[in-house]
Amino acid sequence: MALMLCGALGACSVGPDYEKPPLAVPAKWSNNAGATTAKPAEFGQWWKRLNDPTLNNIVEQAASGNLDVASAKARIREARATYDQAVGGLFPSVSGTSSATRSKSGGAGSSGSVSNTLRAGLDASWEVDLFGANRRTVEAARYGLDAAEEDLRATLVTLVGDIATNYIDVRSYQARLALARRTAATQSETAALTRAQFNAGAASGVDLANATGQVATTEAGIPTLEASLAQSMHRLGVLTGQAPTALSALLRKGGAVPAPRLPLPVGVPADVLLSRPDVRLAERQLAQATARIGAAEADRYPAISLTGSVSTSGVRLGDLAKNSSISWSFGPSLSVPVFNAGQLQAAVEAAQAQRDQQFLNLRATVLTALEEVENAVVALAQERVRHEKLAQSVASYRESARLARTLFESGSTSFIEVLDAERSLYSAEDSLIQSRVNITTQYIALNKALGGGWNGAVNAGKPEIVDRMGPRPAAFLRGDGKN
Repeated sequence: MALMLCGALGACSVGPDYEKPPLAVPAKWSNNAGATTAKPAEFGQWWKRLNDPTLNNIVEQAASGNLDVASAKARIREARATYDQAVGGLFPSVSGTSSATRSKSGGAGSSGSVSNTLRAGLDASWEVDLFGANRRTVEAARYGLDAAEEDLRATLVTLVGDIATNYIDVRSYQARLALARRTAATQSETAALTRAQFNAGAASGVDLANATGQVATTEAGIPTLEASLAQSMHRLGVLTGQAPTALSALLRKGGAVPAPRLPLPVGVPADVLLSRPDVRLAERQLAQATARIGAAEADRYPAISLTGSVSTSGVRLGDLAKNSSISWSFGPSLSVPVFNAGQLQAAVEAAQAQRDQQFLNLRATVLTALEEVENAVVALAQERVRHEKLAQSVASYRESARLARTLFESGSTSFIEVLDAERSLYSAEDSLIQSRVNITTQYIALNKALGGGWNGAVNAGKPEIVDRMGPRPAAFLRGDGKN
């Protein structure tokens, strides 16, 4: 009868069944300038569209060596083990016992008799999952494994974005350093010409002081740029899981600031729900919290366990197999929560509140994702407009500086005109470089917001530390580090 009851109720589960909640997203982005939506968004391997082999190489190194990625892999292994452990709770447990006893009977001073007793047995137990507590636990563990995998993908999205951003910073500082040195060299030539004119009486001491001061001002900005360049190089080294200076030699070779191919495919807002791992992570965490409600609810219902044992005893090994020495027992046990001062109900309510928190977290994550995409699309479009105007500004200031220098050399204008023209040209050229960097940086931000990242193979099964398991000699107790 007990087995029939277990079979009839074994498929029963209490608590809510999880369903993906509907999440409202707009049909299209508010600003699609510089983007295409005619084809599905292309999110994977987006950094390769910058066409920079050095960047591709660094991303590959980071994907295999970054410590945050390694930690995310370890969390996946932990989640897998937790899932396997939960699945094991669905099955009976069996343990074996054996003992050997030698005893002596008789009073003090008597020779007495010596006897041997051998015992062996098996004990088994199985908690019948009447109301699905164990199944809900397995369900929650499975969702937890999904969440750990999405956490790894989210870590890779952040990592690739950070690698690309710092790499662009390196190229930016190198370009700005080159500009500062070229400008300082040009200003030094102007200062030398001014000194020659001063010696000839054709220029004033004020002109010479201004020319010399301008060179010093430009050169004074170089150490700051050098320090920023070194910091970005060091950050890249650490992001790849290496020493800070590991990539310095590679990056010192120089290179142009990568520029993205335009227009950009951004897809539609609904793609964010499918492509962003942080959104999928939040959804899996909501599913896990929902399953935990059922596990807490099941604790409020009766529980049945089946236990059994088989044992045998004898004075010799041959006696253990005889029918007369074998005994067994089997029977169910019923546990009913009668009074617990509301603790079990409170546990259910706590689980429900945690589920609500995860639901709100999912909604917030979706809204944040949509906001980030909208911001990146607008910023990229407006930066392209700014870049065009800065390019025109540089062309105009370059012509102004050329004319001012020519007129100054011929004595037709004052040095103030040359000073203002060269200062304006340097500022405009530096702003143009930074604008070019901003375009690529916004391109990176857009791809991160869309959920683009590493979509290659990632081996999460290899542990960082391989332990030597199993019995070892007692020497391991010495604590000398040789175990």
